[in-house]
Amino acid sequence: MTHTGDLINQQKGFTLVEMAIVLMIVGLLLGGMLVPLSAQMDQRNVSETRKQLDEIQQALIGFAIANSNFPCPAKSASDGAEDRNVSGACNKRQGFIPWSALGVAKLDAWGRIIRYSATPLYTNTNPLTKFKLGDPRDITISTRDATGALVNLSNSIDIPVVILSHGKNGYGATLANGTVVADPSATNADEKTNYAAAGTSFVSKDQSAPSTTGGGEFDDLVVWISPNILFNRMVAAGKLP
Repeated sequence: MTHTGDLINQQKGFTLVEMAIVLMIVGLLLGGMLVPLSAQMDQRNVSETRKQLDEIQQALIGFAIANSNFPCPAKSASDGAEDRNVSGACNKRQGFIPWSALGVAKLDAWGRIIRYSATPLYTNTNPLTKFKLGDPRDITISTRDATGALVNLSNSIDIPVVILSHGKNGYGATLANGTVVADPSATNADEKTNYAAAGTSFVSKDQSAPSTTGGGEFDDLVVWISPNILFNRMVAAGKLP
């Protein structure tokens, strides 16, 4: 004969087992969802930053059409005005995007300041020596081929302006308060190139972690202005030749 107490104990036992199974299933489901959600967040940040870089690219072209020169990099991490000296020349050829002068976003989707480099001849404000058709540029964009070798993505020393985000890992990036996240290591050769002070050589390639084509882990987002597009827009606006 089964006593009422035995039934209650059996019911409690089944309930605990069932709860354990439910918790295990919920845990598996949540674990399976975390990676897709993280990937979705990463993709959203990449898409948002690409949109920002495209908007800055168009703002730079508009600035050039209006002024017949590109702006200088920003004065500092806290001052988005152009960093020009009293004679009108830029105090540096690369640094942060001059967000105040352009009226664009300062930070990428990861909260880091967007970087900018421009050929000095193209930032000249002297009316007698502003850039014109055929004037030389000094920036080269490279990528990696299937063997991992660096190859030119643009013509050599043919790009006037580059803007970039240091991506999710932030190597070389600067926060809004001026703090540098982390310098790229030697194993991040291509990101180290993008961070270099010279500002005339940049790498643009598919994001990879780790890289399968040489150059180390890479998640920088690089956008530049083609001289052909620039000159066509300026000719159409009556600013050149």
